[in-house]
Amino acid sequence: MSEDLTPEDFPVSGNEDTNMHNAISLDGLYENWFLDYASYVILDRAVPHINDGLKPVQRRILHSLKEMDDGRFNKAANVIGNTMKYHPHGDASIGDAMVQIGQKNLLIDCQGNWGDPVTGDSAAAPRYIEARLSKFASEVVFNPDTTEWQASYDGRNKEPITLPVKFPLLLAQGADGIAVGLATKIMPHNFIELIDASIEVLRGNRSNLMPDFPTGGMADTSAYNEGQRGGKVRVRAKILERDKKTLAITEIPFTTTTGGLIDSVISANDKGKIKIKKIEDNTAQNVEIVVHLAPGISPDVTIDALYAFTDCEVSISPNTCVIKDDKPHFMSVNDILTESTLFTKDLLKQELEIRLKELQEKIFFSSLLKIFIQEGMYKNPDYENSGNFDAVVEVLNKLFEPFFDQFYRAILPEDYKRLIDKPMSSITRFDVKKADEQMKALEDEIKVVRNHLKHLTDYAIAWFEKLREKYGKGRERKTELRTFDRVEAAQVALANVKLYVNREDGFIGTGLRKDEFVCDCSDIDEIIVFRSDGRCIITKVQDKVFVGKDIIHAAVFKKNDERTIYNMIYKDGQSGVSYIKRFAVAGVTRDKEYDLTKGSKGSKVLYFSANPNGEAEVVNIQLKPHSKLKKLQFDEDFAEIAIKGRGSMGNIVTKYPVKKIVLKSKGVSTLAGRKIWYDDVLRRLNADGRGTYLGEFDGEDRILTVMSNGIYELTSFDLNNHFDDKMILIEKYNAEKVYSVVHFDGKSKNYMVKRFMFENTAIGRQTSIISEESGSKLILISGAAQPVVKVEQLKGKSEVKELVELNLADLIDVKGMKAMGNRLSAHTVQTVELIAEHDDPEDVPDPAPDSVEDTEPTVTSVEAKPEGDVPPEKQDETTDEKPAKKVDLEITNPDDIQLGLF
Repeated sequence: MSEDLTPEDFPVSGNEDTNMHNAISLDGLYENWFLDYASYVILDRAVPHINDGLKPVQRRILHSLKEMDDGRFNKAANVIGNTMKYHPHGDASIGDAMVQIGQKNLLIDCQGNWGDPVTGDSAAAPRYIEARLSKFASEVVFNPDTTEWQASYDGRNKEPITLPVKFPLLLAQGADGIAVGLATKIMPHNFIELIDASIEVLRGNRSNLMPDFPTGGMADTSAYNEGQRGGKVRVRAKILERDKKTLAITEIPFTTTTGGLIDSVISANDKGKIKIKKIEDNTAQNVEIVVHLAPGISPDVTIDALYAFTDCEVSISPNTCVIKDDKPHFMSVNDILTESTLFTKDLLKQELEIRLKELQEKIFFSSLLKIFIQEGMYKNPDYENSGNFDAVVEVLNKLFEPFFDQFYRAILPEDYKRLIDKPMSSITRFDVKKADEQMKALEDEIKVVRNHLKHLTDYAIAWFEKLREKYGKGRERKTELRTFDRVEAAQVALANVKLYVNREDGFIGTGLRKDEFVCDCSDIDEIIVFRSDGRCIITKVQDKVFVGKDIIHAAVFKKNDERTIYNMIYKDGQSGVSYIKRFAVAGVTRDKEYDLTKGSKGSKVLYFSANPNGEAEVVNIQLKPHSKLKKLQFDEDFAEIAIKGRGSMGNIVTKYPVKKIVLKSKGVSTLAGRKIWYDDVLRRLNADGRGTYLGEFDGEDRILTVMSNGIYELTSFDLNNHFDDKMILIEKYNAEKVYSVVHFDGKSKNYMVKRFMFENTAIGRQTSIISEESGSKLILISGAAQPVVKVEQLKGKSEVKELVELNLADLIDVKGMKAMGNRLSAHTVQTVELIAEHDDPEDVPDPAPDSVEDTEPTVTSVEAKPEGDVPPEKQDETTDEKPAKKVDLEITNPDDIQLGLF
């Protein structure tokens, strides 16, 4: 114990109040310290500034790079060391921030291994990698004349408060950071779209920006909320179906890496959510993760399962917070863009004003020098005999007084000092003519600068257009904007557990392996259970759960399933009357019991069946003998009973006691075919009425799809099916329907026409309807009875251009699907355009030619010669109609193909 301590320093019993009275409160002290620390972290570390879009460490790195810039690469370690003059937090934070800037491929030219944000590979040590400012950064980010400066943390150097960035850099790079009680997460946006949006802001229009991620993928930005709090962006990997056993992930979601995504897929497979054979990472310059499916596994369902259970889909919550006026502000990305654009405009104005000042000063001094020499002032005796500078200023003021009105400002002593410092050799060699030419050039430039200042908005627009032209190449959008459907995990989860039931004791679960097997299911499924007392309950799959004794039916429950119909006959416990009913179970509350009878005590189910497609059977009802009964049995057909809600009482079957009910015959579905639509935004089928109606489907009905490369495929009408974005036709398959196709044969180099019916191939089998020779292309397809096309062709040696209308139904008879067809025209075909589709076979358009060769032009003929060969006054006399819109037959983009859809 220290000798300085006394007994009074230690509290004793009974003195607590006295000691508390003498205590010093630390509340205010800690409050001030905490607020100071929180303000420092928010303003000087974690949140970017709205003007330049940079955090302090990033700004200091760029300032150091500019300070060291000599056009050559610098070791990253040297840049880090130089930055430590401005940043007081050590080399590790500077190095990490520098690598992040370099990986965004905008401000820094990198040399060496800077890592890869896609694979998650880290950069090499700073002593091994090199960096320099990019040309874009040198042009857009720096200008010492418009920069505000402040002292560095130790007072030895000057650093910029913010950099004069003339571009919405914050929105281009994005940002994220966590401060004290505050966070920011700003999405990156497309370089070209930002420039276009800035131009629109200058024109008085509000922008509507959507994020664009460097990793590509697909994004649903319908809930983006302009990047503000509460918004959400769903980002998905791009998954291609290479064949029925192989999937390829070619683009990954933002914020993920290939390694992390693969780990999530393996984890989902280990948990039984998906079932794959193996996964390979072939990523090199481009992402390529190959997923090999297990036998019998649907690729479409697996794609949905990857989105539901792995990092192939992530949800990002933006939170756009920036420093503005030395305070954190929550703003929308569109408001940030507006602020940035106006800030850029103001910087451009400052630069023009500075340039104007420089030009005026050059003319001022040139005029001063010219007068000084031409008027021989340097030879004036008073000037030569002046003994000191003050006397020189006094003499020169008198000499220049007649010329004062020629200068835009007053002549200062400093100007005279600069004048008399000119060596005599330059004065004697002064060329008046050359000086006048230089001043004339300066005056012309001043006029240009003043014109820019007068039309500042147009000048700013031209500035952004120059940026787009100079640096926009290769910076096109990478992320595809789409609207996603929501994948229900229960619908795509694999059946990875087995369900058992103990009917008598009332237990159900995956752990009752000694009891009756019910079905395979997933561990996230819900189970519906019916009991003999007429009650049902829906509960989640568990190891073992009590649901009530005397279970008569248990199965996996599908939410909102209106096609599974339950047929039931029950006896009311109070009256003894038997009732019959049909019902579906759609929306329910989990673990809540529902009574399907009248609710009387002692009610009992006499017959029950579950029918996945609304089947209605016939049952034989046998009654107990009774003196009043002459007929002890009769048949009851469920097809005659209307389907109602689960709470309905049902129809009376009999008032007498029932001995037994026996199934007499199985029935067929009483439900109409399922109505299916195709949503071309989601590229998915649905039964909700969204998109194009395809028809009613039942049993073995199929869907026909045709791709832009001439491949067709038949698929089921399963709502889980995926459809390729290169698909140009989708409709219900009709084996009797005739289709007309115009295609280019790569071997003969001719344009062919054929009419045929699609063969009924196996589901999933892909078959080509055009030649497989290199260069073959599908030009157009139509399912109309009378498709009419407009053909532009060159006729004869003089190559007279003709526009003819042809009815494809008259050019060729219906033949086999593999037939090449007939040549569309004997002449050189330039373009083909589908202009009409007549569904009535009898509605034959007029004229109806038998072939191209027999057809006279129905529109007009013009000479396919240069306009110079035709007198100007005659050039417009050959036609009374506007030329039809043409289709370039050399197209390679599937979006340019003329379609005959639906």
